[in-house]
Amino acid sequence: MAEAAVAFLQEQMREVVVAYADLIAGAEREFDLLKHNLDSFKDFLNQMAKNKKKDESLKALERRIRDAVYEVEDSIDTCLTKAMALKAKSFIRHRIGIKSANLAKEVRAIREQTVLPLVEDVAKFAIADGAKGGDQPPTETPKRVTPIRQNRVIGFDAEEADIIDHLTQSRDKLDVMSIVGIPGQGKTTLAWKIYQNKSICTHFPIRIWVSISQVFNSKDVFLQILKMFSPSLDISSLDDDELVHTVRDCLEYERFLLVLDDVWSVDAWEEIQKVLPFNNGEGKVLITTREKDIGNKSRVYRDPHNLKFLTPEESWELLQHEVFGALNTCPDNLKVIGEQIANKCGGVPLMIVVIGGILYDQLLDSPSEGVDEWRTISQSVSEALQHSAKHITQVVELSYHRLPDDLRECFVFLGVFPEDYEIPAKMLCGLWISEGFVLPRKGRSIEESAEENMNDLISRNLLKVEKTNHMGKVKTCRVHDMIRAFCISIIKDENLCDEVIPSSEIGELEPSASQLQKSRRLCFRSDLSTFLSKNPSGPHVRSFLCFYERSVKLESKHLEVIPDGFRKLRILESKCIISEQFPRKVVELVHLRYLTLYIETLETLPEAITQLWNLQSLVVETKFRLITMKANLWRMVRLRYLKTRAAILLDSIKSNSEAGQNLHTLKRLAPESCTDVVSKKAVNLKSLGISGKLDSIFEKNFLEKLHHLEKLKLYEQPSEDMLHGLPLRSCFPPNLKRLTLMNTSFEWKHISTLAMIKTLEALKLKDNAFVGLSWNLGSDTFQNLQLLLIEQADLVLWDATPGSFPNLRFLVVNICENLIEIPVCVGTKLEKLEIERVRPSLVQSAVKIEEQRKQRPPSKYEVPLKLIVGPVAAAFMRGLV
Repeated sequence: MAEAAVAFLQEQMREVVVAYADLIAGAEREFDLLKHNLDSFKDFLNQMAKNKKKDESLKALERRIRDAVYEVEDSIDTCLTKAMALKAKSFIRHRIGIKSANLAKEVRAIREQTVLPLVEDVAKFAIADGAKGGDQPPTETPKRVTPIRQNRVIGFDAEEADIIDHLTQSRDKLDVMSIVGIPGQGKTTLAWKIYQNKSICTHFPIRIWVSISQVFNSKDVFLQILKMFSPSLDISSLDDDELVHTVRDCLEYERFLLVLDDVWSVDAWEEIQKVLPFNNGEGKVLITTREKDIGNKSRVYRDPHNLKFLTPEESWELLQHEVFGALNTCPDNLKVIGEQIANKCGGVPLMIVVIGGILYDQLLDSPSEGVDEWRTISQSVSEALQHSAKHITQVVELSYHRLPDDLRECFVFLGVFPEDYEIPAKMLCGLWISEGFVLPRKGRSIEESAEENMNDLISRNLLKVEKTNHMGKVKTCRVHDMIRAFCISIIKDENLCDEVIPSSEIGELEPSASQLQKSRRLCFRSDLSTFLSKNPSGPHVRSFLCFYERSVKLESKHLEVIPDGFRKLRILESKCIISEQFPRKVVELVHLRYLTLYIETLETLPEAITQLWNLQSLVVETKFRLITMKANLWRMVRLRYLKTRAAILLDSIKSNSEAGQNLHTLKRLAPESCTDVVSKKAVNLKSLGISGKLDSIFEKNFLEKLHHLEKLKLYEQPSEDMLHGLPLRSCFPPNLKRLTLMNTSFEWKHISTLAMIKTLEALKLKDNAFVGLSWNLGSDTFQNLQLLLIEQADLVLWDATPGSFPNLRFLVVNICENLIEIPVCVGTKLEKLEIERVRPSLVQSAVKIEEQRKQRPPSKYEVPLKLIVGPVAAAFMRGLV
């Protein structure tokens, strides 16, 4: 998309000017002129972004801007690559000057031939658009998408009864509750069922239904409310304040139900609140929304109601109604396939209705081929939606157009992942950053900004949380097929990515060799070896994304094809591709920002990796426990994230380079490499893992020098000279928030040292981190600890006082089969208690904590305790073991 392309190139040019000033000497003026042109493009695109609907001429112009930016980007990268090659070969200085002159000539040529004519066209378009009043807000309310028809509502009975029960209860003040769900899930349908329910009609003499427009107009909303009280009231003379008071007076003493359907923003809700009489306990407000933030901001007595998805049985029932008009009329030969299709719709009613329409049409067109046609759809429901889902596109498009520009790019990128793919949150954020979709924000790191984008999409119900850590932070997520189908439609329309797949017509792989010449991103779910065996070439491909369902082995000769044919790669995501040795030519991909590899027998990261001067994120999987990094970490200026499960032994510990300041994550480091060089150069390190014999890191006082470190994982290697006790509190980083200890075998009396770390918020003790039969906290206080995890310990007795964990919110006890019980006093503020593989008496103590919490008077500000019991512990609870 044009906005992201322009923003990325602007950021790239800023980095080049600062980091590679010697390489662009003599080309500064051309860079300044180009920057001015890009600023004009950005201003134009920002202005046009206000248009919710874009005509074809605007879309075509935006594509031209994007393609021009790509061309500039490629030209600059090509020139810089040549200049870097000369510098690496130690050519004399004037030869670099010659290359700089070439860069200036190259930039000037592309400005004159491509950019300047486009600048003129953009100016003409802006003038014409202004003359048409293109910057004026739309005067018409966008057409609402019709909800699922009411005569086939399935699966909402329990939720309907639950919400009706809540709404009809007496309260001391106005009650507001919300129904939150993804597009097409049935929020409006459920709200309408409730609104029409006989008991609701009887209980509320006044019922008001207001559909909220995306282009919010508070006056329209207030007028709709007033019509229920006095249809003939003349309000033409009322100003805004008088209108608010009039509406509030009408609602002040009445028993009413006000349904606000499809509230789009917190701002809209805050405007509507002005007319609500919050002292009227007989009044109830029911909101439907896609935005979780609105549900959280509006809650009074009850948390937002997250609408459930249909069960497989309910989905199949609805699909039968859509295709056959009734239950139990499906032919036997279609029943199994039909159930599979219904299940793959993910429990979303709208998606089932759309797929039902496709199946119905196919039965009409070719009833004899029904089985084959249905089987094809069952293999890829998502693909079927892409071809036939205009209704779904309309529904998701409403959310899409409300996204900010940068978030829109992140959202559309979700379409590159395979159907039902479980996306690791760190991978998603890393790819967004490397693609240039996430720009720095004041007071935030680029990683924090990416995580905010992810959480924003989750809050808008456009991305689904799959797994969280114990404190509720997202670990993995998924894209619903309906959302994914919409993203893919945008990707295809904008030519953002090509999936390499076998052609159904000619048996060859798509895209063709000629199409590859234009591709910017390639995505693989299979057929990678077949593709690479043909020695393909993609001169403009920037992202090479492999998302196999399971890891597969690939011969090294195939991997070498990638650097030969795709020299401008910025992203190589290949962690699912297993290689026997390091692909030596990958170091020629000097534009790489993001690289993941899986090399089974990796012993060494070669020195040549150092020349990947753009690299920001490097992840290497291997089965070895220790690898030597011959590459000079301190010459990799942009590297921010380095992760492998093996301990990294740094071969180059000295360097005059200033690199290392950008490094924020380093996992895992061998203790031998925990030197002053690391603490002096990696001054902004936030997350660190260390694996090996840990005694040396405390002897050197290494950790206390890492002033910005917040997350630390220590893995002790079993040996005769293991640590026998924890050092003083001063040996730990001064701002440490999260600490994980594994296999350290400290005695419990030494945990007092950790209680002295007042900044500590999360403590995970795994694999006999502490050993011994008894842990008596005595006067120890973990003042700010919010999470405590104890996993695989031989602990029997655990004694604590009410002041031991004053702020503990999450407690996990797992594989502690000797521990008799959890101290009841630690449960005062617990929000979540997880137990598994523990003895029956501990299960009883957990239940006792839960019961005591339930007996306390309810508080608006207190989060109820959630007890999570694993299957073994649950069996104890049922008395089965």
